Amino acid sequence: MPSSTFQPVIESLLDTDLYKFTMWQAMLHRHPAAQAEYQFICRNRPEHPLAELADEIEQQIDHLCSLGFRQDELDYLSSLRYIKSDFVDFLSLFHFQRRFIDVSVQGDMLSIVARGPQVHVMGFEIFVLAIVNELYFRRYQTPDVLDEGRRRLQEKIQLLHAFSQEAPRRFPLAISDFGLRRRFSRAWQTEVVERLRAAVPQYITGTSNVALAKSHGLIPVGTMAHEYLQSYQAFGKVRLRDFQRAALEDWVQEYRGDLGVALTDVVGMDAFLADFDLYFAKLFDGLRHDSGDPIAWGEKAIAHYQKLRIDPASKRFVFSDGLNLPQALNIYRHFADRVQLAFGIGTNLSNDLGPQPLNIVMKLFQCNGMPTAKLPDSPGKEHCTDATFLAYLRQVFGR
Repeated sequence: MPSSTFQPVIESLLDTDLYKFTMWQAMLHRHPAAQAEYQFICRNRPEHPLAELADEIEQQIDHLCSLGFRQDELDYLSSLRYIKSDFVDFLSLFHFQRRFIDVSVQGDMLSIVARGPQVHVMGFEIFVLAIVNELYFRRYQTPDVLDEGRRRLQEKIQLLHAFSQEAPRRFPLAISDFGLRRRFSRAWQTEVVERLRAAVPQYITGTSNVALAKSHGLIPVGTMAHEYLQSYQAFGKVRLRDFQRAALEDWVQEYRGDLGVALTDVVGMDAFLADFDLYFAKLFDGLRHDSGDPIAWGEKAIAHYQKLRIDPASKRFVFSDGLNLPQALNIYRHFADRVQLAFGIGTNLSNDLGPQPLNIVMKLFQCNGMPTAKLPDSPGKEHCTDATFLAYLRQVFGR
């Protein structure tokens, strides 16, 4: 049982990214029996060992598993036109099952594995990352650190004020907060969003955090993540070569024109475009960049649309790969007269206070007992524990 001084990191099951719900609904309808395994990874070396947090993480996960969706939260989800009534009914009964997630320690290393029915374990990801982050950074929650965070935030606001003096482009600048998974704390993410909305509301249009979208009247933003497409690598009725086409087709059938931004980098941009034919290019509203050089990626996407005789200006490019504000503005200036643009900025908004952020993820490694892999265009972001499968995937897609 939690101690009397227990402070929950998660108090609402809406305090997660929108794309967890959109992928969750698609999987519930299309592949409800799938089994999956997700593993926690820290890509950098923290100043303090994450293993020290194991007992507190156990308490926080116990608390998470006690939560259910409140009626006002279900009503909010029901108000989103792409969320279907049977999925809301499912969520009204849903609780995380403690037996599906395990926390352990290996020396200084923290291990967290969620394993079980995919529709019961896929939701753990964002909550686990938020829990680890907030517990880790509680030691840094001092007045000096918070003052430094506010100073840096004010610099970002001033940068956007200066940008507002530039000559207008064909398409407006749209920035969304994507900072939940690596935030300094829930309170800090809320403060950042509130200050940005008050200071530069013309640029801050949305957030991936469904709870913040609900409480602050923002647009909830998100469609699909790598895990959705990776799952199709393991579904037996689909040839590995065709997994992207199968995933995109199921998405089209599930959402019928809503949520039309496709993620391009599960096996690299070139392999994606080989599958993204005229059919999909017309059905999807745009593409999301999450690895590789963003300018080269955007130019390649524009050339692909032009080859298909589709006006790139009718499409939207979403950039979300570790961005800071200057990078986003440079990308915007390059493309803003040719294509609609949106930017998801995460850690640089929600955890820029001085202490080194954690580079943590929780990725899908198995589905239906088969390995899955991510082969993006950026070195160091690959994920696979099966060397044989990874080699086969590279061969199939020429990577």
